[in-house]
Amino acid sequence: MALILASASPRRVELLAQIGITPNLIVPAHVDETPLDRERPIDMARRLADAKAREVHKNHPQACIIGADTVVTVGRRILGKAEDEAQARAFLTLLSGRSHRVIGGLCVLAPDGRAVLRVLTTKVDFKRLSAAEIDGYIASGEWHDKAGAYAIQGLAGAFVKSINGSYSNVVGLAVHDVANALKGLGIHPPGLV
Repeated sequence: MALILASASPRRVELLAQIGITPNLIVPAHVDETPLDRERPIDMARRLADAKAREVHKNHPQACIIGADTVVTVGRRILGKAEDEAQARAFLTLLSGRSHRVIGGLCVLAPDGRAVLRVLTTKVDFKRLSAAEIDGYIASGEWHDKAGAYAIQGLAGAFVKSINGSYSNVVGLAVHDVANALKGLGIHPPGLV
């Protein structure tokens, strides 16, 4: 059975490789990621992970699909992927010196239609950032294509005072939960430890 990752994220591919999983295909799902009116961040993460897996499943019904989404939130405010440097700076300024949540939605969809849907929350505490630190991070370009405009596995790791929850969830995919979901569905891809 083919295993497909419904994401173009190289970070998710790397995270799967850490637990011995190499997807047979990587098929980005094209779904509208705009939050629904009054949608809670946790509901958004769940909805988008499910929608991504099901979108790819339409063209690959005999495969096992892994769909995921990451939502960074301060309270009910959702910080998506920054569109430009000004928005990235605003996000980092908002995160400076406070806690935020990284909510990971996960959907593992079996060929027979059975699905495991999970939502995981990791609390992340940022140190107070100086203007120079924000300027340097913006100049690095690392904020591009990252929810909340930062990558914990990169330079922004120096901004994190503590986390409570799954580190891999903050990177983009809670690998412990992926492995358990696959095993729970009776799917054992080669390499999964």
